[in-house]
Amino acid sequence: MKYLSVSETAKRWGLSERSVRNYCKQGRVLGAYLDGKTWLIPENAIKPERKGTRIFKNTLLEILKKEKEAKLKGGIYHKIQIELTYNSNHIEGSTLTHDQTRYIYETNTIGLEKEVTNVDDILETVNHFRCVDLIIDKANFNITEKLIKELHLILKSGTSDSRKSPFAIGDYKKVPNEVGGLKTTKPEDVAKEIKSLLQWYNALENKTLEEILEFHYRFELIHPFQDGNGRVGRLIMFKECLKYNIVPFIIDESYKLFYYRGLKEWNKERGYLIDTCLSAQDKFKKYLDYFRIDYN
Repeated sequence: MKYLSVSETAKRWGLSERSVRNYCKQGRVLGAYLDGKTWLIPENAIKPERKGTRIFKNTLLEILKKEKEAKLKGGIYHKIQIELTYNSNHIEGSTLTHDQTRYIYETNTIGLEKEVTNVDDILETVNHFRCVDLIIDKANFNITEKLIKELHLILKSGTSDSRKSPFAIGDYKKVPNEVGGLKTTKPEDVAKEIKSLLQWYNALENKTLEEILEFHYRFELIHPFQDGNGRVGRLIMFKECLKYNIVPFIIDESYKLFYYRGLKEWNKERGYLIDTCLSAQDKFKKYLDYFRIDYN
């Protein structure tokens, strides 16, 4: 019997070394054993399936639709509106606090004392609430160019960007841009690349978390809009998790750097982004536990 190291197994399975070690410690890798402080793993060992990513009864999407329709306050729909909006905008530089975001959602007003606040931050917060409603309404539909553009149009409506000549809200970028210092798809090629991405993704049957993350990575690499790509991309990920009964996740400040590293290293090491999103899932499960929503 030939044995592999944790590093070799991690590369073979497309996981991080930490995940492989955890599987071994949990006894989920048949035949793996410790040699001193080093795990040795049979060459023919089967990659364990990840646990705890699917909701089986009382689906979150059904609950969100009911709470949204009833305009219920204080439930999971209310919680998601505030948490997803605050964190996704905050990652992109919004200066609004969590309390201010909550106050805008709950009262449609904002309380400011002596501080100066960018009007765009307020507009994009209100607009993001509408985007969350849209992904709940459209959760069971396939991702389309129309949906992608509609999310961008809603998010950026009324902002200063909407008044800039090269900036087309609800339409693809007109000027080349970069993300994290990396080149993105040329403006003239965006439509073709988005169509290709959608064709690949929508041809898949039951999407897994890894395939949703693959879509997200490729979407962000295309970077189809002048601005707002990250927020639109994260909204789409949340939508797809709802559609396929996968526990969703919210990238907050504590996961931000790991999230960016995961995107940057996706082609070399998928485990970085997967582990980050699984950790964010664990945090989201606490919301589900509090509101007594079943999941496995």
